[in-house]
Amino acid sequence: MHASLIALAASLSVASAVTRGFNYGAVTREGAMKNEAAFTAEFKAAKGLANTDGAFSSARLYTCIQSGTDNSPISAIPAAIATDTKLFLGLWASAGQTIIDNEIAALTSAIEQYGEEFTSRVNGISVGSEDLYRISPTGLKNDPTGVGAQPSEIVKYIQQVRKALAGTALSGVAVGHVDTWDVWRNGSNSAVIEEADFLGMNTFPYFQVTEDNSIENAPTLFNAAYDITTTAAKGKPVIVTETGWPVAGKDAESGHPSTANARSYYEAVGCNTLFGKVDTYWYTLVDANTAVDSQPQFGVVGTSVSSKSLFDLKCDAPKSTSSASSKTATSSSAGGSATGSASGSVTGSATSSPTGTTLVQVSTSGAAASGTGSGSGSGSGSGASATTGTSTDASSTSTPVTSTNAAGQMKASSFVGLVGVAAALIAFA
Repeated sequence: MHASLIALAASLSVASAVTRGFNYGAVTREGAMKNEAAFTAEFKAAKGLANTDGAFSSARLYTCIQSGTDNSPISAIPAAIATDTKLFLGLWASAGQTIIDNEIAALTSAIEQYGEEFTSRVNGISVGSEDLYRISPTGLKNDPTGVGAQPSEIVKYIQQVRKALAGTALSGVAVGHVDTWDVWRNGSNSAVIEEADFLGMNTFPYFQVTEDNSIENAPTLFNAAYDITTTAAKGKPVIVTETGWPVAGKDAESGHPSTANARSYYEAVGCNTLFGKVDTYWYTLVDANTAVDSQPQFGVVGTSVSSKSLFDLKCDAPKSTSSASSKTATSSSAGGSATGSASGSVTGSATSSPTGTTLVQVSTSGAAASGTGSGSGSGSGSGASATTGTSTDASSTSTPVTSTNAAGQMKASSFVGLVGVAAALIAFA
């Protein structure tokens, strides 16, 4: 079945090339706002990784706004131009209409300021990241503040972005939404699926602690999450926007962080399943965690910018096939809808939040589901007004997981919140 899904997806691909990259927040590990030089160094390091032939040439962002400004374009844009890096843009969608207006203003300003050098490098736009998860029952148990957005708001914001881009060089670029895989099977979120041109999926088998989350079973858990998401998408492209395995940290039940296990997951899920078939954004190049004593570390190169990876990134000839399918997001196509009911493990995923460094906020949420994850969010801006409260969750089968939630913290005037690392983080002692 997995081989046939790959073949089908390849025939439906809407881009000439399948992209591969990392997630990039808007601040450094130390909490400093990234400038053009900082982004340039990271993009160069990603493209210079040994045994990858420069394949990590796309950057997924969480905001279009430069940290510390209201609506100036993020400095990752000139860095991408200088390094010939593709951009999978993000707009922060969990802080209300004012911030969306600022995000759109930054995006349209970038089009005017940088022209084709910018627009020719954009391969997708995500309106939000894990906003639906954060107001789901599982998300609210992990973080009762519930800083997210309702499905109707995400739909409205997607429509506003399309309207703002009409008549510009980005009018044909796909506009979608990124969330945790279990969110996509929740029927109350079907309006977002119907409106989006693609679905972005975040998943981290390491955190699925109520199942066999050993490294040996991790590819099986990944495939289950991917199959659930593609079922919900009903033919729309699915992008793997965050996945990876920690290189260091404490055990999460059978999940053991190590460079050897990170390599094993990379080979099985990245090399043998995704790369060359599905647009993929690995989590992550440089570890973004600030509370390193309590959080697992996911940085492929460790805690400092470098082109020297902690484990071999070479991909040998694939040893097996999987459910991953080649559907990319560089061209707009909004057909299809889904209610997203499917079997499989449930997750209690973490949150993304504005500005790029990670901070764990410990919260417990029961003990029935497994955790899957999110990562190095970003964003900046002023006047945040957060959406809170439970989403309509009639068909959700999600149940909570004991976790430490990578928090969505925001300081009202400039989004100096710290982003969450992957999902449903275990309540590490």
